[in-house]
Amino acid sequence: MNNYKLVIQYDGGRYKGWQRLGSGESTIQGKIENVLSEMIGRPIEIIGCSRTDAGVHAFAQIANFKIGENIPVLEMKQYLNRYLPQDISVIDVSIEGERFHARYNSKAKTYLYKIWNEDYSNPFMRRFSMHVEETLDISKMEIAAKQFLGEHDFTAFSNAKSKKKSMVRNIYSIEIEKVDGFLQIRVSGDGFLYNMVRKIVGTLIEVGLGKRDAKEISGMIHSKDRGSVSSLADPGGLYLESIEF
Repeated sequence: MNNYKLVIQYDGGRYKGWQRLGSGESTIQGKIENVLSEMIGRPIEIIGCSRTDAGVHAFAQIANFKIGENIPVLEMKQYLNRYLPQDISVIDVSIEGERFHARYNSKAKTYLYKIWNEDYSNPFMRRFSMHVEETLDISKMEIAAKQFLGEHDFTAFSNAKSKKKSMVRNIYSIEIEKVDGFLQIRVSGDGFLYNMVRKIVGTLIEVGLGKRDAKEISGMIHSKDRGSVSSLADPGGLYLESIEF
């Protein structure tokens, strides 16, 4: 069996997220599987590393699938990019070892959030960032961000419905920087729950606007009370930036 690895970029604005739903016509996974199935002549299922939410983008989503056919990687890449919609691109195809698994082998994921922090809108990035007019206090946001670091039960910062799966995740770093009018928040960890990054960013924005005290974060985490987290950042500003194996 050949184990193919795909590196995928996409504008998630018109999709219901990565994970296939029903026919899969409105998901990233579904679109890619449909093209692969046409190419190979039978149904193909792919495994994605991160199940990005509806409206979320990716610079480097990773997926893999196994087939008996030996299709040249360049031929597969060209076919996929010819028939996929223009808001989805496969930027690399390779053949990995038999044991490579896009989801289980990942050691770290990094998400990038873009906030346009000016008193006027950015017409070119309005679909790819969140506009916050008021000046954000970065120093307060950095104090709040430190409280998220380490291993915690992030129930309060997730809308995950499953009660069987662990809500414990390890946040390795949160970096905040101002770049050409954008406030960029980069969050790295071993994995993330449904809506987790958007809730973290939304809470940091509240702190930056003076609507919440930076010292509250630790208590919110330990409370495991989803009602304590009221803010959910817009999906259009969030990008799956990189995955480490």
